[in-house]
Amino acid sequence: MSFVVSVGGLNLSSMMESKLFECGTVSVSEVAGFGRIWLSPFTSSGRLGISRRLSSSCQGIVVKASYSTARISSKSNGSVGQNSLLLGTETFRINKINGTYPSSSTRESRVLDAYEDEYEGLLINPERLPLNTNAFTSALRNSLYHWRLKVSWQGKKGVWLKLPVERSELVPVAVKVTSNSSYVESAMAKIQTEQEGFEYHHAERDYVMLTYWIPEGPSMLPSNASHQVGVGGFVINEKNEVLVVQEKHCASAFVGEWKLPTGFIVESEEIFEGAVREVKEETGIDTEFVDLIAFRHAHGVAFGKSDLFFVCMLRPLSTQIVVDGLEIQAAKWMPLVEFIEQPCIQGDNMFKKVTDICLARLGKLYCGLAAHQVISKFDGKSSSLYYNVVEAQDFNCKGD
Repeated sequence: MSFVVSVGGLNLSSMMESKLFECGTVSVSEVAGFGRIWLSPFTSSGRLGISRRLSSSCQGIVVKASYSTARISSKSNGSVGQNSLLLGTETFRINKINGTYPSSSTRESRVLDAYEDEYEGLLINPERLPLNTNAFTSALRNSLYHWRLKVSWQGKKGVWLKLPVERSELVPVAVKVTSNSSYVESAMAKIQTEQEGFEYHHAERDYVMLTYWIPEGPSMLPSNASHQVGVGGFVINEKNEVLVVQEKHCASAFVGEWKLPTGFIVESEEIFEGAVREVKEETGIDTEFVDLIAFRHAHGVAFGKSDLFFVCMLRPLSTQIVVDGLEIQAAKWMPLVEFIEQPCIQGDNMFKKVTDICLARLGKLYCGLAAHQVISKFDGKSSSLYYNVVEAQDFNCKGD
């Protein structure tokens, strides 16, 4: 028997002579019993090749087992060391003297391409997912097994799976991959793996994000966004008139009432920028930010999420109102006293308090929070820090 092993470019050879079997039926398991080598299905070496040639005294009988090599991608840094194991196959063929009976079994052992994040987690590359659903299912199971092994010696913990809308058929596969156990077969070894399901994390218009926590115990991955952020613009002109609107769609209790222009900030938008934009969209009035007057924190609002609502004082730069016909029924400049005396203001403790604060700000008895751009050394990015500083040149605020 001739036995050759090639691992990572290192060749080892040995000669073994043995009468393996008599003429007749021979199985792969019988052949594999000689010189068996147990191998990990996931190797970090560049190439793995094994070839065996066995011959017996029976003429014409040739048994050959061959294993193709595993290919390693150098474009990823999260699956095997700094690489990603892409594909490995196993093929067995047996030819007998009294005829040819090809018995071929090819099985993929793919680990999904993934990148490491700074929190010892893995981000699966959505651009390199298998095109076939069955292939994805197999690759996902193999990947979970592989990443579980890495928990003990590399500390890998969380897995993030981002599925674009065009790959939405893979969502139930990832979520429901909990029902059965499967086996990962590699070079005559069977390794049982448990299956765990991914959990929904959040969704956007063009993708859904799923997560998987590898270690035992509750997941320590950060939860989905917990808040929505709204803004309101308190705009008052030199005539002590407040810019107010009536919404087309509102609760019956507020029909006919006049309120401040409000709305939600969009992604990557500053609080004061959102207030200026909402006022412009609803009324056509251009404004500039003065300061942040107050903010409200409420819970259990939309879909059970919490809500932050920021009231900004804005200075008008124009006077001509242009109503947004989609959301706004009407808009006008209303005298401040008339605005305050509305039942919806007087009957609500929060709105009444906000109005009182705005009046104190107009009387220079209260200082709001100004926005200051600062850069943090942790990420090198610019952020808006809101704080109250009474400066000599600030004639709008005495702070007493």
